[in-house]
Amino acid sequence: MFDPIPTPAYELKQKVQAVIDQKTKPIGALGRLEECALQIAMMQATTRPTIASPTWLVFAADHGISRRGVSPYPSEVTAQMVANFLAGGAAINVFARLHNFDLKVVDAGVAAPLPEHPELVRRAVAPGTRDFLEQAAMDESQRDQALTRGRDLVRDLLAQGVNTFGFGEMGIGNSSSAAMLMHFLTGLDLEVCVGRGTGLTDEGLARKTAILQEAAARCFDDMEPLEVLRQYGGFEIAMMVGAMLAAAAGRGLIVVDGFIASAALLTAAKMEPCILSYCLFAHCSQERGHRAMLDYLRAKPLLQLDMRLGEGTGAAVALPLIRSAVAFYQDMASFDGAGVSQAGES
Repeated sequence: MFDPIPTPAYELKQKVQAVIDQKTKPIGALGRLEECALQIAMMQATTRPTIASPTWLVFAADHGISRRGVSPYPSEVTAQMVANFLAGGAAINVFARLHNFDLKVVDAGVAAPLPEHPELVRRAVAPGTRDFLEQAAMDESQRDQALTRGRDLVRDLLAQGVNTFGFGEMGIGNSSSAAMLMHFLTGLDLEVCVGRGTGLTDEGLARKTAILQEAAARCFDDMEPLEVLRQYGGFEIAMMVGAMLAAAAGRGLIVVDGFIASAALLTAAKMEPCILSYCLFAHCSQERGHRAMLDYLRAKPLLQLDMRLGEGTGAAVALPLIRSAVAFYQDMASFDGAGVSQAGES
């Protein structure tokens, strides 16, 4: 189903690091930006890395579990927010305009009808998943359709020259799916994985945790990643998994957003661990489980802004930092070129 993910060009590490160290600055003075530049060069297998046509894919879908009251918002909000995306009024639209990246909104399985719009990418598998408290969220065919459709979207973009991808999501109830994926794929206690989502009260959080504990009791702990995805995932999460795997297979940079997107990446990493070499983690979400998930993945986020919106917004605000890393590598003068003496020279 998926192309193999190539090993980054580690043989270039010494050469790229030498270029970085010859820039007109003390060694290491640009900190994490230097690490980002080195990583991007190795993943792109070039000494001339670029950020080309960055594109954000926001996948939207509904969840059967939302009927259990795991979110303070009704499932109708999913379709309403998709309409807001298409009208240009959401936070991710603001950041897309500000930071000059392309934004595509993908219907992965929204329950309510969506308006006709030239910028809506229709890839719905079904009008939302089933209630995973009672049964698997999707069947194998639906899961595989979602994976394949996410993969194909990214393959097309890679063919058009895109090499940088951000992934966002919209789906009432999807923090419950993400928590379940995290629990089964990491072995961490469910209480560590479950958070307030879109703003649950203490009482609402306790209810959500109890519902998810009951849902977790349906299955064994040693399921394969694709089976965990089938049992508890969402169509938007499954499409992100397929999209992320395709991006890494094409040496694309994956800018990882918050809790939901990280759960998709966790699933992909359980399938293909090499994918982590193609990821930059944008931020640590305020959602309770995200820090534990990042620690499990041994990920070092670029930002800590207490964001928890989703939509790919955390990844979006990190894009200027990533561009800065590539820009200094490409454009900053070297000591020799600028006629500047290095440390220890007289």
